Amino acid sequence: MNVSGSKVHVGIPMAACVLVGALTAVQSRMNGELSLKMHNGVEAAVYSFGSGLVVLLLIVLLSSKVRQGLTAVPVAIRSGAIKWWQILGGTLGGFFVAVQSSAVPLIGVAVFTIAIVAGQSTNSLVVDRIGLGPAGKQAITWQRVAGAILAIIAVSLAVAPRLSSGSIPILPVALAFIAGLLIAVQGAINGRVSMVSGQPLSAAFLNFFFGSVVLGITLGISVGVMGKGLSGVFVAPWWAYLGGVIGIVFISIAAWSVPIIGVLMFALLSISGQLIGSMTLDAVAPTPGSEVTLSLVLGVLLAFMAVGVTAFNRPSRR
Repeated sequence: MNVSGSKVHVGIPMAACVLVGALTAVQSRMNGELSLKMHNGVEAAVYSFGSGLVVLLLIVLLSSKVRQGLTAVPVAIRSGAIKWWQILGGTLGGFFVAVQSSAVPLIGVAVFTIAIVAGQSTNSLVVDRIGLGPAGKQAITWQRVAGAILAIIAVSLAVAPRLSSGSIPILPVALAFIAGLLIAVQGAINGRVSMVSGQPLSAAFLNFFFGSVVLGITLGISVGVMGKGLSGVFVAPWWAYLGGVIGIVFISIAAWSVPIIGVLMFALLSISGQLIGSMTLDAVAPTPGSEVTLSLVLGVLLAFMAVGVTAFNRPSRR
């Protein structure tokens, strides 16, 4: 396939999506440790996003190609190649992190993950169908629907042992589902920005910039209006502050791969990688209450089955 003027074998971005999904599990562990030490999920998210933004600022200063990619974006907006709102994908990422910090304490990681995957998988079908991403319009076929459903079942099976009993509040679950819907949109418009700029890192910079703005405003409201205090910077282990670096890798690979494989396939592959990463962490660096269970292993296998079903007889782009 040809992307940005170069031929890329489809297996390369597919493998990259699995890898970046596994890194997402590591990022969740980092951000979780940061939030635990700071007792404020939004403040932890600001530091995580901020660290990524600082790294990207250095890359922009040192790389003329990334700067050229950024200057190409306003030109593309003026020419109509992309819409102005398509550079605001970072605001959707900021919303996701804000929902994560407020919803997880209420419904737990397991229910939150299921709601996110349900929203992301479902809306990926719609996003691909209307052609919001650069891969073009892709029809909704039974293979794609089955793949999305299998992904939801796979995650539900994988996290089943961690589901807590008792009533679950509806509002945070609904917000998590909406955040999943928006993540699919974010991947599509990031792919558009990456195409017109020719640089996935340029798309990543715009994401971290606008995401940091949203989170900074949210933190300011929580401190100034709600009266929450700040924990300070150096309260967690050094490795807990590296979540933003993984975020750079995630956004860059997403922006690069979505034009090649589409939004739904990216979602399914990254979900599969995330389950593999979670299983690996539970095996080599378990947290209290975590372990590698049969349901987790079966969930991983079912997730890759979802990828296979979706990839089988893939519809041609319209």
